[in-house]
Amino acid sequence: MNNDYDVIIVGSGITGSWAAKEFCERGFNTLVIERGRNVDHRGPEYKDFQAPWDLQNRGMPEETLAENGHYATLRKKGHLYKTDALHFFVDDKKHPYSYPEGKPFMWTRGYQLGGRSLTWGRQVLRWSPMDFEANAKDGHGIEWPIGYEDLAPWYSYVEKFIGVSANKDGLKTLPDGEFQTPWEMSYAEQYISNNIAKKYTDRHLIIGRAANLTSPTEEQTALGRGKCLARSYCRRGCSFGAYSSSQSATLPAAHKTGNLTVITDSIVERIDYDDVNNKVSGVSVIDANTKERRQYKSRVVFMCASALGTVQIMLNSTSKTFPNGIANSSGMLGHYILGHVTGVVANADVPVSEDKYAFGRRPIATYIPNYRHEKQDDADFERGFGFQTTAQNRSFSSPNSKSKGIGIIAKESVGKPGPWRFRAFMYGEVLPYYENAATLHPTQKDEWGMPLLHIDAEIKANERKMIKQAAKDIQEILEAGGCTNIQVKATPENKHIPMGMQVHEMGGACMGKNPDSSILNGWGQAHDIPNLFVTDGACMASSATQNPSLTYMAITARAADYAAKLLKNNII
Repeated sequence: MNNDYDVIIVGSGITGSWAAKEFCERGFNTLVIERGRNVDHRGPEYKDFQAPWDLQNRGMPEETLAENGHYATLRKKGHLYKTDALHFFVDDKKHPYSYPEGKPFMWTRGYQLGGRSLTWGRQVLRWSPMDFEANAKDGHGIEWPIGYEDLAPWYSYVEKFIGVSANKDGLKTLPDGEFQTPWEMSYAEQYISNNIAKKYTDRHLIIGRAANLTSPTEEQTALGRGKCLARSYCRRGCSFGAYSSSQSATLPAAHKTGNLTVITDSIVERIDYDDVNNKVSGVSVIDANTKERRQYKSRVVFMCASALGTVQIMLNSTSKTFPNGIANSSGMLGHYILGHVTGVVANADVPVSEDKYAFGRRPIATYIPNYRHEKQDDADFERGFGFQTTAQNRSFSSPNSKSKGIGIIAKESVGKPGPWRFRAFMYGEVLPYYENAATLHPTQKDEWGMPLLHIDAEIKANERKMIKQAAKDIQEILEAGGCTNIQVKATPENKHIPMGMQVHEMGGACMGKNPDSSILNGWGQAHDIPNLFVTDGACMASSATQNPSLTYMAITARAADYAAKLLKNNII
């Protein structure tokens, strides 16, 4: 096998597959390295054509598995994954990591080709100019070296390719993009949205923005992608290619060029560095099955192994020049671990006609964007929060749902009209804290000899204050929305809230203007090493409140375009 490439990309998920597409389409010989197993698009690991009764235990885990195995580790993180998708998530017992006692960090991973692009929530939201300006404005974290205007054309580029079904809402806080036909709100959601609009000018309930095709383009159809059928089996793997994933969209586009090589079951141990020429020369890899070591060479390395995965590899890549981790002359590698926090859940009845129901299983929820970018009189905290929301009608629930009665009573209740119920989850921005950091464990290693990643990160007083305000706000919003029987639960002040629960970990190799206080420049290029790029979540200097995947993809496409020009001109 050829071990010399123009570009090596570590990771095959949302960002790695985008980098592969961009380099391959520009004619570069590209290698993608994935530490997990191969998963074929429409292959046997996709369970989307299996009926509930075809799944083992109808999708529920065995009792012993639920108590002691893979499922138990996910339940501790608040995720009730069924066995139709359980195999797409990492078992922490087999792939351990470390955190301080009493301060757990919930790190959810997907070790397979495509990574978590197979199971992501597909909510694609642009950041606003205010999100990029926040660090400089309030002094928390590292000032972003780029702004919304830098990413805007790349947001559009990505949206057109992946396909985003959304409504143009005209909100300053959540810029519109290149959209396909939006999904419709349910009758109850529209009722609440209309009522909120009568009282507020800054708070809006909108339909979510989904990477699920509603009006496929010729380009998307040519890749074998089809229209979403609203089955809501997305995380099982979609054989229609209706939602954007590495397998359905970006990797097929890269494969079409003939310039792509993919290797799986290959754990990148370190990034190799040439001290004499101040360049990375490639990567060293451990075979996941045989534990055999080998090396691959390239002119450029793109790190897209997920935020914490990338940080772990970079910290382990030491040399005479960089004894504390590659490209770490600033000492900032591993610092400013970021994420989102939730501590408020609200439920309410919606007093609308019970005979109205939603057809199909829409693949996206509704959303209340952050309305607190500007500090308000009632706020004693910085930044803000939004709410992920949805309304459900219980009239057409299945016999497996929680309902009164058993036997014939339960059977007869199926299909009968029932009340609409609205639910909202707070998603708050965790401020960038230097002390929220990831390091290598000094003694513990995994079965391949890699030091375990030790993650020491927590929410602080600012986020606790945010939770209190979010509880007050959602009560008022639901009252204005016309809801009744409103129940708001806020996490008590004395209860620990682990970071990582929202599966949006970021930071650790942040972008910044100053090489003395950041790892990367505005192109995702290491300040210290010109041919090393990081474009996954590790590059983020703040987390905003929006789901981050669209921003990762835009940053990656922009960085790949920049790096490709440097390669063609032999600058790197």
